[in-house]
Amino acid sequence: MQVTINPSPVEKAVRWLVPPSALAALSAFLYISPAGVFGKLDAVGYAVCHRIASRSFHIHDHQLPLCARCTGEFMAAALTLLFQIGFRGRRSRLPSRPIVAMLIVFAAAFIIDGSNSYLYLLKQTSESAFAGIPNLYIPNNTLRLLTGSGMGIALAAVLFPIINQTLWLEPDPRPALEWKQFLAMSILVLVADLLVLTGLPVFLYPAAVLSVLGVLALFVMVFGMLWIIIMHQDNTFNRVVDFWLPTLAGLSMCFMLITGIDLLRFTLTGTWGGFPGILG
Repeated sequence: MQVTINPSPVEKAVRWLVPPSALAALSAFLYISPAGVFGKLDAVGYAVCHRIASRSFHIHDHQLPLCARCTGEFMAAALTLLFQIGFRGRRSRLPSRPIVAMLIVFAAAFIIDGSNSYLYLLKQTSESAFAGIPNLYIPNNTLRLLTGSGMGIALAAVLFPIINQTLWLEPDPRPALEWKQFLAMSILVLVADLLVLTGLPVFLYPAAVLSVLGVLALFVMVFGMLWIIIMHQDNTFNRVVDFWLPTLAGLSMCFMLITGIDLLRFTLTGTWGGFPGILG
């Protein structure tokens, strides 16, 4: 049975505004983004990723909506969330310390490879200032994809139990991840990465869609959770259908943010591609 909380008049008014706000935000995004399905996917990636062509995978002459690192990160996050939703239900305890240690290793690899890659980029674009700083190794898209995927697993593995702790009236107190599931999930993500690395369009198209869905899912979940906390609805839900309004609120805020960033970036750069003048 769902806990009933009598909302204040202000909260009632805000709730009535959510559906039209979501429709307006989505409509604005569809209006300002480039034409076609791939144009819409690119517009989502444009809000969170540099989209440098040489650091991205391509389907023929069209680069994926996200760079190699972000493709790995958000595709892995989407797969991890789907895996946990399908097999872990309402489990709300953070993983055990050894698994958390592995997630920290994944995050550290992401930071190290990202820092090394960024330093390499600076040396290419500002040789006089950074030429003397050595790189640990020559960065490449394979490492970007793999380390990005590790970060995606870490983000989703931590976010999922926190969401369950916030949502449910009776969350499952067991760990959201145990070793068997963690290994299965990691293998699933690794297989997805290997398929992307084949460069075949039959695998790159799903990767493009899945990575964009990963961006949207993370934004909607975080903003939806923020809505629940602000509206004092935490730990009041017992059925999935009961939190349609927080989900809609999260979707509204998600597209407001993406549309705002897109408009700002396009105004500054004049292009839907990567940052001008950066070869990567």
